Amino acid sequence: MKCDGCGCQIDRGGETEYMGRILCEDCYMDVLSPAKTCDPWAVYTAKSMTGNGFTLTKMQENILDVLKETGGIEIELLSKRLGIKLSDLQREIATLRHMEKLRASMKGDKKVFCLW
Repeated sequence: MKCDGCGCQIDRGGETEYMGRILCEDCYMDVLSPAKTCDPWAVYTAKSMTGNGFTLTKMQENILDVLKETGGIEIELLSKRLGIKLSDLQREIATLRHMEKLRASMKGDKKVFCLW
C-alpha cells in the first residue's frame, strides 16, 4: 500500500486514514501539526532566547549558508539542494522566521526565502 501524501510504501497495519486519504506516520503527523510561521509569541520567545547560549542546529546553519550564497531561493529548490523533506524544511524555516533570521519576499510571481 502507498501513502497518498508522499508516495512511500507502507507496511500493512502502519497506515492511517485521515479525511479519506491513506497516510504514513510521517505524513499523518504533518497534517496534524503543520508548521506555523506567523506566531507573535514564538517570535518573542525565540528572540529572547537568542544570545543566551542558544545555538542554531546544523540544518539551520546550512539553510542560512544557502541563503547567503544565493541571495534568495524558492522553498522547493532549497529542499532539493539540502536533500531535506519539504515538511521538515518548513518547520526549520518557521523556527528561523521566529528568530528573525530569514524572511520571505516576492521576486516576480515567485515566493523566495532570503536573509532577514
